[in-house]
Amino acid sequence: MRTTVTLDPDVERLVREKARSSRQSFKQALNNAVRQGLRDEAAVPSGKPFRINARPMRLRPGVDPGRLAEVADDLEIDAFLAATERLRGRSS
Repeated sequence: MRTTVTLDPDVERLVREKARSSRQSFKQALNNAVRQGLRDEAAVPSGKPFRINARPMRLRPGVDPGRLAEVADDLEIDAFLAATERLRGRSS
């Protein structure tokens, strides 16, 4: 089917670059781009959106949730030091 389509300048540039890099004609590159776009659009599920039901963390009093990364860092350092001590004990 032959039709006239007005492309935005940036779209034309992208199609021409794709045609050049893939050694296709402008027509082939444009048709492939439209096919891919329609395929991608059809692949989007139209069902119920994914939702996360948040729950309270129920942290112990005195635990600051904003500092949990620091606690994780401290635990990692402690584990590294313990592993280092075990290795030193083996090499003595």
